[in-house]
Amino acid sequence: MSRNARRRGRKERLSQSETQDDALSVWPGVVGGRFKPLAPAEVDLIEEAALTLLETLGLSQAIPSMIEMVCGAGGELSSEGRLLFPRDLVRQSVKEAHRRFHLRGQRPEHDLKIDHARVHTSTGGAAPGIFDIDTGKYRESTLADLYDSARLVDAMENIHHFSRPVVARDVEDNCAMDLNTAYACLAGTAKHVSISITEAANVRPIADLCYAIAGDEAAFRTRPFMTVLVCHVVPPMRFAEEACEVLEEAIRAGFPVQLISAGQAGATSPATISGSLAQAVAETLAGLVFARLVDPGVMAIFAPKPLVADLRTGSMSGGGGEQAILMAAAAQMGRHFDLPTSSIAGITDSKTLDAQYGAEKSLAVALAAHAGSNIITQAAGSHASLLAVSLEGYVSDNDLLGNILRTVRGVEATPENIAADVIINVCQGPGHYLGETHTFDRMKSDYFYPVAGDRRSPSDWADDGARPIGDVAREKARAVLGTHFPTHIDDATDRALRERFDIRLSRARIGRDA
Repeated sequence: MSRNARRRGRKERLSQSETQDDALSVWPGVVGGRFKPLAPAEVDLIEEAALTLLETLGLSQAIPSMIEMVCGAGGELSSEGRLLFPRDLVRQSVKEAHRRFHLRGQRPEHDLKIDHARVHTSTGGAAPGIFDIDTGKYRESTLADLYDSARLVDAMENIHHFSRPVVARDVEDNCAMDLNTAYACLAGTAKHVSISITEAANVRPIADLCYAIAGDEAAFRTRPFMTVLVCHVVPPMRFAEEACEVLEEAIRAGFPVQLISAGQAGATSPATISGSLAQAVAETLAGLVFARLVDPGVMAIFAPKPLVADLRTGSMSGGGGEQAILMAAAAQMGRHFDLPTSSIAGITDSKTLDAQYGAEKSLAVALAAHAGSNIITQAAGSHASLLAVSLEGYVSDNDLLGNILRTVRGVEATPENIAADVIINVCQGPGHYLGETHTFDRMKSDYFYPVAGDRRSPSDWADDGARPIGDVAREKARAVLGTHFPTHIDDATDRALRERFDIRLSRARIGRDA
């Protein structure tokens, strides 16, 4: 190993220790980034392809304010109406991007440090349905389901971030749905929340809601506890005009933003993994340039999230190895640019908590985590190719994510951990390690223990009813939902919010008085 490589490794370990709790085996922000599916030459090729596309092809359908800002910074509007981004402007945007910050929780203990390759897991997906925890059947999701998802995740220690997992299908008006989505998420968890907003006019009411919860606008801008997710492009290489308007308004209101490109390989992006990645990187970088022109200090997250299709049918295939390696490569490109990065992983095609669910989710999340994605969305609860979420899935995935984070933490070979002196003492003494202080001291700090997963003997498991993991997770989810009603938004604030905003969840539904 070279001297520089050793220095980098030491720097990463020291950086990780800043937030490590010595009493835990895993924690938010475990440092990944060792897995690099792209060779250095491949990284350079993808970067060059993205810069060339932006410079020569550009993107169509740019909004007027974007055209004015980009052209004022050296860009050009072609005769075909495509906005061209010179590579010097793109490189400057990457170089000067705000890359070290915290995504704040409503309570400080939930703050997430976004720095280098620190890994955090999240929900996500905006699914139209949910698998009912009582009937086990698919149905349309509601505002109450969204709130229940948030408060269940609030109690799951290995799900660090709450990105809206389901759509409130029972709220038809877009403005009311956006506002109530924000409220349900923020009332259900004190962890950092991410939502999307359908149109620019809806940004201000949601900002006002956040300001009121924070105490005032200045307090929210100091500790912004909500990110706005923006799919600013409609691939291939077109801006989504309404989304770009939302992006601009959200930045001006003080929100962190996640810049998402989500083309589908073989349909709206090239069928090859590298081609789909190159297009997504180009589209996401275009969003970064615009975001920084709106506000150079914006907390912007680089989120190329291209999806994979089963080319036999054209339908999305989120659970395949192609999706897993594509997201790992996207995370590696984020690490190459040293930008805060989000990946999508865990969108299994399975319809229930079965072997396919566990295998596909483990593969995708593990690769993205080891590649160093800062926020892995859809990592918990999502299945049926993003068509649905299951609440019990959050419980089983909390175990799965803990195990994955333990692998990301790594071996940690140090003289103290190797414990050669302990080996000598044991071999010259009792012949086993069970009574050693070293063993006792490391039981919790070095080992992750599942809550829903079963490690008992077959006979003990059979005596207890031989229940599959889904049944155990369902029981634990029901227990949490029956008792855990977060109160980080106090009663006085909640009542004031209801007087000012059209809040559809009743106080009784959130565990308060009627």
